[in-house]
Amino acid sequence: MTVRVEVEGEVLVVTLDRPKANAIDVSTSLELYDAFERLQEDKACRLAVLTGAGDRFFSAGWDLKAAASGESIEADHGPGGFGGLTELKGLRKPVIAAVNGLALGGGFELALAADLLVVAEHAEFSLPEVTLGMVADSGGVLRLPRRLPQAVAMEMLLTGRRMTAAEAYRWGLVNRVVAASSLIDEAMRLGRDICASAPLAVAAIKEITEATVALDLDEGYRRMRRGDLPSYQSMLSSEDAKEGPQAFVERRPPRWLGH
Repeated sequence: MTVRVEVEGEVLVVTLDRPKANAIDVSTSLELYDAFERLQEDKACRLAVLTGAGDRFFSAGWDLKAAASGESIEADHGPGGFGGLTELKGLRKPVIAAVNGLALGGGFELALAADLLVVAEHAEFSLPEVTLGMVADSGGVLRLPRRLPQAVAMEMLLTGRRMTAAEAYRWGLVNRVVAASSLIDEAMRLGRDICASAPLAVAAIKEITEATVALDLDEGYRRMRRGDLPSYQSMLSSEDAKEGPQAFVERRPPRWLGH
């Protein structure tokens, strides 16, 4: 097994553990997908924290040794795509990437597929595929221009240059930059903050943003109001939507039921 999965309270902690660089081949992608499928199906788990073992690599991306041994650049990495997450649709629970070191190529694409990023001070990000005769087509070429100014994203895509954690924070690409020794604690703290929110509302936010990300504002409103977003519709008619205002009036913590 190259993926370790542990439950800490309401958080599923997923650790990519494949020395020396946490590189990802097809079997590792499938293991990661199994972890995210467990997240979706396990009602006791509210979100996942995804990290890499060690302190040098979050992930070096596609395993080039596997490629040299015959794994095709077009290999089927399973229902979630490369890394089990980059093409996974319908996941209604958040994923926090706790980036513990270098996130290169597909490793950066995996981090970009998460909802939130907490990164160690020494972390760096790069999409070097163009220098290897390839394209970052596991989400990098699609997601990066949506997360960074166009000129900055294009420079990274066209040159493969590395971006430091500090620069990533300045551009708003990551949520927190912390000392390596505090990385998991900070990611878990952020996770607990999310767990304090209503689960159906969290799921609805994930669903709405996925459905409207490519739409302008008016189109987004129309899509949201169309009545066919099940998580959003469940939230609107839920007991939790009544409990939140009631708890506020009574000046007490809400008791979320998840229905």
